[in-house]
Amino acid sequence: MGDSDAYWSAVRATRLRIADLLEELTPAEWEQESLCRGWRVRDVAGHLALVPTITTWDMVAVAPRARFSPDRINTVLARRHGSREPADLVAAIRGHADTRRTAKVLDTRNALFDAIVHSQDIALPLARQLPVPAEHSRQALRRVWAMGWPFHAARRLAGLALRATDTDWAVGEGPEIAGPALALLLLSTGRTACLDALRGDGIDRLKSSHTNR
Repeated sequence: MGDSDAYWSAVRATRLRIADLLEELTPAEWEQESLCRGWRVRDVAGHLALVPTITTWDMVAVAPRARFSPDRINTVLARRHGSREPADLVAAIRGHADTRRTAKVLDTRNALFDAIVHSQDIALPLARQLPVPAEHSRQALRRVWAMGWPFHAARRLAGLALRATDTDWAVGEGPEIAGPALALLLLSTGRTACLDALRGDGIDRLKSSHTNR
């Protein structure tokens, strides 16, 4: 999937929609907290601007400061690049929308779900709309469920059946949680902002598990 022209066409389209949205934001909106914990909107934009051009050396260089934690490395780089001028970040995302590479230690099969999820990390807290084709969300869901770390979606949501209502995707067994593929993608990557878009016998159990953490 990650090598196909259709896949990269979806990545390109998502990146360009993100650039269009970012271009509309006010200065205050750039400083708002995103759905990605600890990241402002500008930090998410910095991450998205960096991903197509990042090298393994970029990651190694900040590793000591980040105590060699992959999550902290990601955050250090996102904040560093997010400090750039908004216009520069928009131009970088748009200018590299067609790029099909990333650091060798990363995986280009993650490019689509990364762009889609981060697009919603920006849009939802700002009450902005950034639609995603259901087929693109379906492709992203398939990758997230196959990859394990860092989301461990199959393990976290074990005992539940998830079913997309707008495309052909379903996994698991147990009480059902059904809804748009995009909402299920956000759930699978640890976001709870779209729980109200989901329905089924499993939703009460899911909400209870989040409440009791």
